[in-house]
Amino acid sequence: MTRTTIHTTKKLEKQVKKLIQTDKVTDSGVLGKWNATVFHIERKKCWLLTNGLTKYNLILTDIRAADLNDIETIFKNAFYGQLIYDGIIVNYEQVDNLIGKLDFRPTDNDRSTTGFQNQRLHELDWWKNDFVNLKNMPIRDLTNRMNRGPIHIGKGRKMSDFTDSIEEMRRLIIK
Repeated sequence: MTRTTIHTTKKLEKQVKKLIQTDKVTDSGVLGKWNATVFHIERKKCWLLTNGLTKYNLILTDIRAADLNDIETIFKNAFYGQLIYDGIIVNYEQVDNLIGKLDFRPTDNDRSTTGFQNQRLHELDWWKNDFVNLKNMPIRDLTNRMNRGPIHIGKGRKMSDFTDSIEEMRRLIIK
């Protein structure tokens, strides 16, 4: 069975202690590892998850302690919905097979991804002022904006090394 590893920040780790596994790290499957951090909108806990390979972002809103029992389904549904919104057409079974089971792990101190997430949260702060409250925020649209930002994949500094997260996720899923 495929497993997807999600490394949490220290802040999120404290909130999801019962999900954190500290046993031997397994292979992260096709999608690779993800990093998750917590942020707040109107005193509601939201998660920003970023794929390590593609820098593809996903936002889960209003996550409460009771939701932790069902976090795998919440993640899969949000990921599937965001893929569809971003124009990456797949069926739910394919997404379910790609993700498999979720393994929550303590932080891996991936400073590159943490810096990337902090920049995306700064952009989100800028955009969220256009909306009155969380209910009015088009989360999928805002996540799409994050995923459309140019990113650098590769070692060189050629223009061909620059792409966006949506295109990279499309390549990863389609192959």
